[in-house]
Amino acid sequence: MVPLEWYLLLAFALFVIGVTGVLIRRNIIMVLLSIELILNSANITFVAYSYYLQSIRGQVVVFFVLTMAAAEVALGLALVIALYRVRAVLNVDEMNLMRW
Repeated sequence: MVPLEWYLLLAFALFVIGVTGVLIRRNIIMVLLSIELILNSANITFVAYSYYLQSIRGQVVVFFVLTMAAAEVALGLALVIALYRVRAVLNVDEMNLMRW
């Protein structure tokens, strides 16, 4: 059996990679993928503790997080497509649509 600490270490590594991607990357698609990594690290943590504590609650929370992540991807990609049609750019620094 794999110890709980290994799952938590994997989740922490995914979280750090995701946060680094959000802070460093300038491509909006890479930022969205980094946010997905952060959500998946939370899912791994929930499932690991759910198995460790012999409770179904963590798996139920994962179901809702996956639903939210799917909605976030759909909305995020729709916004990216709309912004790309207007500005023809995917760089976060160059997206200044709200400026006058």
